[in-house]
Amino acid sequence: MNSSATAQDAFGVHGTLENQQDEPVAGVSITVADAAGTEIATVQSAEDGTWAVPLDAGGDYLVTLDESTLPDGLVVRNGKPELEVTISSDRTVLFPLDTQVVGGTDPGGDEPSTSGEESGETGGESTADPEAAENGENLGEIEDEGGATRAASLLVSGLHFGLMIALAAVGLSMVFGTTGLTNFAHGDLVTFGGVMALLFNLTFGLPVWVAAIAAVLLGAAFGWVQDWGLWSRLFKRGTGLVSMMIISIGVALLIRFATLFFFGGERKRYDEYVGQQPWDFGWLVIAPKEVVTGLIALGVCIAVGLALVYTRLGKATRAVADNPSLAASTGINVTQVVRLVWTIGGGLAAMSGVFLSISDGVKFDMGQHLLLMVFAAVVLGGLGTAFGAFVGAMLIGVFVQMSTLVIAPELKYVGALAVLIIIMLTRPQGILGRRERIG
Repeated sequence: MNSSATAQDAFGVHGTLENQQDEPVAGVSITVADAAGTEIATVQSAEDGTWAVPLDAGGDYLVTLDESTLPDGLVVRNGKPELEVTISSDRTVLFPLDTQVVGGTDPGGDEPSTSGEESGETGGESTADPEAAENGENLGEIEDEGGATRAASLLVSGLHFGLMIALAAVGLSMVFGTTGLTNFAHGDLVTFGGVMALLFNLTFGLPVWVAAIAAVLLGAAFGWVQDWGLWSRLFKRGTGLVSMMIISIGVALLIRFATLFFFGGERKRYDEYVGQQPWDFGWLVIAPKEVVTGLIALGVCIAVGLALVYTRLGKATRAVADNPSLAASTGINVTQVVRLVWTIGGGLAAMSGVFLSISDGVKFDMGQHLLLMVFAAVVLGGLGTAFGAFVGAMLIGVFVQMSTLVIAPELKYVGALAVLIIIMLTRPQGILGRRERIG
């Protein structure tokens, strides 16, 4: 799906082309030129999808993927087949590939225009006279336009990613707030949602939106069963939180590898919404499915927040999170409240998995990769506060995507975690957390 490879030369660019099923894509032409546009080399991806171009020195280069050499039905997902990269050593160049589906036309038919989604690093020659660009006229304006387009695209992508993180993070934060348990199996509940929706869609032939609803309900039921069959019993036995955290790691491994055994290790996709004609606003190109899933996720997060503030169950949940013993003394059934929290958390995690898999497909370890970002969001926003988890998730999502404007995409998650460390050193309770006296 992305380009990646092991560095082999002192200076050079390289990568591996893969489709959405993680299968190598061979025979695709990649051209590398210097900053003046002089071609250095054109290579084709090998049978395993790898390609590499050694360079004599560092500097600025243009790396272009010839989309006409892609197999029928494949396009560069972000509409950026030309990238400007700065080489200081050996560097990986990313070309994410996706399947194109354009309302009823053949996969090999004409591709939709992507003039609104140029690289931003190359400037996008479609917005100016090529001859003038070659002579250096209006080059700064072109680059500024491209940079603004790329920044807008990354901002919207970051907001969408943040909402996907938020769905999972709010549930995890509520579980921690009411039980004190750091649940490492929460990421695999995300995978559970994606897998169940795929099962309903491909095996039973249900439309994706119906399969999504069924998967969310099953995710909520799975959360209820977990608390009823495991966690509440461990709490009644007085099992320590550290021991329960270790048990949650075991539960995560059980779910993950059971999914791998029955589902397989390859990435699979729904039979709908695999590729869509994007909405082109000039300054932004975005797929309709991202807009729809983002708006639904935002609405769900707002609904959960309002429920926590204004409903009796929400107030009871906040009371249990503040002081379980005091809440019990006022007549609140703490066991039922905790079980409700597990149910809501399971449903939210499943919804996150469904929405993520609509864009990226379903894979057995998808939730594992998201879990680190979820933990970062919960800690950044403030442990145990659902509102803090939402704020932290949005900040993490936007920062991860926007950071690629200044750092290599391979390092975007590292940057987010570096910011998290800085926040924890300066404000350990998180953004919306409260200081607590210890000792």
